[in-house]
Amino acid sequence: MSKKLVVIAAGGTGGHLFPAAAFAEEMFRRGWRVVLMTDARGRRYAEGFPAERIEDVPAASLSANPITAIPAAFKIMRGINAAKARFNEYKPALVAGFGGYPSFPALMAARAHKSPILIHEQNSVLGRVNRSMATSAKIVACGFERLDRLPEKAADRKRVVGNPVRLPILAVRERPYPEIPAGGRINILIIGGSQGARVFGDVIPAAFALLPDALKARLDVVHQVRDEQMADAKKVYQKAKINAEVAPFFTDMGQRLGATHLVIARAGASSVTELQVAGRPAILVPFAAAADDHQTANAEGLTAVGAADLFTEQEFTPAALAACLERRLADPHGLAVRAAAARASAKPEAAKTLADLAEGVAA
Repeated sequence: MSKKLVVIAAGGTGGHLFPAAAFAEEMFRRGWRVVLMTDARGRRYAEGFPAERIEDVPAASLSANPITAIPAAFKIMRGINAAKARFNEYKPALVAGFGGYPSFPALMAARAHKSPILIHEQNSVLGRVNRSMATSAKIVACGFERLDRLPEKAADRKRVVGNPVRLPILAVRERPYPEIPAGGRINILIIGGSQGARVFGDVIPAAFALLPDALKARLDVVHQVRDEQMADAKKVYQKAKINAEVAPFFTDMGQRLGATHLVIARAGASSVTELQVAGRPAILVPFAAAADDHQTANAEGLTAVGAADLFTEQEFTPAALAACLERRLADPHGLAVRAAAARASAKPEAAKTLADLAEGVAA
């Protein structure tokens, strides 16, 4: 008997591809064949993706501007036709969409082929592509309890499974929250999405510089900073006599997260989920321009259980952040309590739960 095939449609950013990769690993473990369908942009985040093949199909994001909308529409049609041709060859038992506009051609081809569709929404607000496919999907799986903009006709298909996370993050969950001995070192991790956050580079080093000297001397800071801001950030940390490692990207995120006592981050779905699974307290600054303000909704996964402080970008000033840091870092027991609350809110079995649903609706 030949193995069943699942086509995973995802792309755009690591926020779509990382959960898709965790799901793919679980499907592989269950004996399934996996093909990833994305576009050239999505492929940049697909290095090491657990699939027997990675297929690029043309994709584009539609805008209201007719000058760009017409060429984009033609490109999308080319992508749908290319995906249909692949499906004639593959005959997938299931197509699983993880959002991002590069997933749209494959999902439209799946609908034309009458292949069973499962979609997974990482954020607390259903994205445009997933919203358009919700009524065609057998299952609308989601990362958080809250799921705004779900069409009423698809409400009975909603299943809260959590967001699948990568194995190195799951491994952090097996380690206890690191103790902060009296007068001991305190580890801070700052991440700002796949490219780093410009406002983080502007505000955070300046905030640390405002802390009392005795506290600054105990800090070990790991800060993801955009390339063009690195030199300035290093200067501020050096002048403040703070031990800081500054880089545009860190590949060993599991190790970094396992060692840290407090994280400063955006509130993307992957970031919030990884903080929950790892059990780490946080200071969250949602991206103000995120569609439907979905990052603020995502942050509820941690703020609602008392595991994170929340700043809007407007509120996020060096003085305000310094005051928050001084308050939190002065209370190691409080940090440990917040870490436990984050851990208790997690759904670490998300990949397995999603795979169970997938096998249940596959042809």
